[in-house]
Amino acid sequence: MRYRTVLTIAGSDGSGGAGIQADLKTIAALGCYGVSVITAVTAQNTLGVKSCLELPVSSIRAQLKAILGDIEIDAVKIGMLGSVAVIDTVADMLHALDVPVVLDTVLRSSSGTELLEPGAFPVMIEKLFPLASLVTPNIHESMLLAGMETPPSTGLEMEKTAMLLHGMGASSILLKGGHLVGAHSSDCLLHRNEIRWFSSEKIVSPNTHGTGCTLSSAIASFLASGSGMVPAVEQAKAYTLEAIRAGAAYRLGSGNGPLHHCYRFW
Repeated sequence: MRYRTVLTIAGSDGSGGAGIQADLKTIAALGCYGVSVITAVTAQNTLGVKSCLELPVSSIRAQLKAILGDIEIDAVKIGMLGSVAVIDTVADMLHALDVPVVLDTVLRSSSGTELLEPGAFPVMIEKLFPLASLVTPNIHESMLLAGMETPPSTGLEMEKTAMLLHGMGASSILLKGGHLVGAHSSDCLLHRNEIRWFSSEKIVSPNTHGTGCTLSSAIASFLASGSGMVPAVEQAKAYTLEAIRAGAAYRLGSGNGPLHHCYRFW
C-alpha cells in the first residue's frame, strides 16, 4: 500500500493560515500525503501581507524535478505563482502529468496585496487553464480573468461568467460566491457542460484567512482519493464549512485568523 499524494505548488504563509501551510494541513486532515513546491515566501500575519519574495525560477524547477522524479502524484493543487516566468515553468513541468489538477487563481491577497502581476493573467489562461481539471476563482478573480468591469452579483451572472471562463479553455469551473451579500454562500460548478449549485449557510467568523486555499486543496485531496468531481466539490465544501465553524471561537493574532484545519482531531 502507498500513500495517496497531493502536490501543492504555492507560496509560503508564515502565519499558517493560507498558502503551502494551509494546503498541507488540509491534505493531511483528509487522509492524503502532502508534498510541496514553494514559489514565493511572504512575510505576513493575520493583519495582512507585509512583503513577498518570489523564488528564482531555477529553484522552482529544481523542486518540481525532485518531487516528480521520485514520488508518484495523485493530484495537484496550484496556488500562488506570482509571475509569467513561474507560470511558464509550472506549465512546462506539469504538461506530461496525467492526474487531476486544481488551479486556485490566486491574484491578490484578501488584504489587497497583488500576488500575480496583471500582465500574467492572459498567460495563466493560455498555459494553465487547459491543464487544469478544475479552476476555482472567486467572483473578483473571475472578473479580472474574464476582463469584466464589475464582478458577477447574481446567480445568473455567475453562471454566465463560468461559461465565459469555460470558453477560455477551462474544462470545469467552480465560481465561488462567498463574497456575495447574503446569509448563504453559494458556489457555481460548471462541469461537463452542466451547472450545479452548492449552497451552505454563511458562518459569521473573524477567522476566514485561507478559505480559498483550503477549499481547493480539499478538492484536490478528494480527487486524489478517487472521488469524482461533483462529490469531491461537495465533500470539500462540507469540510471547509466545518473548518470555518470550528475556527470561529479561536483567536490567533489581531486580525483575520485561520480556519481550524484539524478540527476533526482536536
